[in-house]
Formats: sequence, structure tokens, C-alpha cells
Amino acid sequence: MQLNLKRPLIFFDIESTGVSVGHDKIVEICLYKVFPNGEKQVRTYRINPLMHIPEQATKIHGIKDEDVKNEKSFKELSSELNEFIADSDLAGYNSNRFDIPLLVEEFLNAGVEFDIDSRHTIDVMNIFHKMEQRTLKAAYQFYCQKDLINAHSAEADTEATYEILCAQLDKYQNTSFDDNGKITYPIVNDVEALEKFTKNSSWVDMVGHIVYNEKGEESINFGKYKGKSIKELLMTDPGYISWMLKADFPLSTKRTISQIRLKEISNIGI
Repeated sequence: MQLNLKRPLIFFDIESTGVSVGHDKIVEICLYKVFPNGEKQVRTYRINPLMHIPEQATKIHGIKDEDVKNEKSFKELSSELNEFIADSDLAGYNSNRFDIPLLVEEFLNAGVEFDIDSRHTIDVMNIFHKMEQRTLKAAYQFYCQKDLINAHSAEADTEATYEILCAQLDKYQNTSFDDNGKITYPIVNDVEALEKFTKNSSWVDMVGHIVYNEKGEESINFGKYKGKSIKELLMTDPGYISWMLKADFPLSTKRTISQIRLKEISNIGI
């Protein structure tokens, strides 16, 4: 189906040094411009972020410091990019939450006026999630081909969840999963293997306030100290850790912080 466009629509994707819009930078951007007459233009730029590309980011997109050291910075490319985007609308996958905010941030840092308010923006991921709902009821229909009666009744929901897991084991038996180039067959009839696949391995506490960084250190995952290790904060701002233990955080998070603090105090002797 040809898109019904009144002005060009640019599908774009960004690779970056990380996922923090306020801190991270673009290392690659592809702009796929579709014109109302169906004509298409594609431009891809490698960009020098003028900062180190963390190994964790390189594992995802494969771009290293040496790959972009001789490329132009975003500021040097900003006028060319702004001219190509011109009066186009924008579309992407998860673009409303990440790609568009980061693009706007880069233009602002470059001192280029980039008008986002007058553009239409389409996030294809949101269409996917809204049309293919990820509710228990939708999962029950998808995997078991049954309507969930008495949804939100604890007994009905738990029985449905059991049936869904059994159906998933049947459906995904011998189905491969691509984890950044590492091919595995994770859906097997084994509780330990299923836990490993479904658990967020970077979370230290139950809700993700504390996570492991790329060095395997327990680190803060929110606020002004996001990315800082608890070990470092115990040396530089121990009052922040004390505040966390008194503030309105889950008790499980506080318990995790207390355990980490005791361990680090023992290790560094403070």
C-alpha cells in the first residue's frame, strides 16, 4: 500500500552511545525519506559523538570509537541534516520515547532551531502494542485460542497463566532466539532455564531501582546519580544512601541497599 502523504515522511533510526537522552550522543542515523509521489531517498551518517562509546553500546550496534573517530560531529552535520529533514514528518520504532527526544537534544546542543511541534510523528511500535495487546486476556486468546471468562478474578487469571505457559512450551519448542547475534533455544520445559530467560538479569532489587552496570557493580538506576555505583556514593555522598533508606522506597529495595552498604563498608573499611 502506498502511503497517503501530504508532505514527505522520514522513517529514521538512531544508534547511540547509550539510552540517556540528556547524556548520550548519536553515533549513526539513517533517514529514509518517502515523498508524496512515492519517490524515496535514503541517507545514512556515521557521527563522531566526541565521547567514548561504551562497550555495552558497542555490543548492540557494533560501532566502536575507531569507527567514527574521523567522522563529522553532529554539530558539523546539523545544518545538512536539518535541511534534509526540512518540513518532513517523522516516523520510527519506539521513536517517541527515544529517537525523537535524542534528535531534538542533539539539534539543541548544536544551536540549530529544529521545530518538532509543527511536525506529525508516528511511532510504529505504539501501533503494534495497541493493536496487538499484551494483556493476559489477549495472551490467552493468542496461545490457547480461548476467551478468558471472569478476567481479573484471581482464580481465572492464575489458571489461564498456567495454560498459557504450557501452550508457549509447545509453540516455541525448538524455536531460536537472537540475543544480539547469540542464537539460543531458550523456551524449554525447565524452570531454571525459563527463569533465566524471563528474569531481568541487570536488576539487583525487585523493581530495578538498583542495577548492575557494565562492570558488574551495583548502581543507582534513577535520579541525579543514575549510573553511579553505590560503592562510589558511599565514598562521595554517603548521605544520599542514608536518604534512600529513609525515603519512600519499597522495603525490598531498602533491604538490598542495606546489604550492599554493609558489604562495601566491610570491603573499603569506612
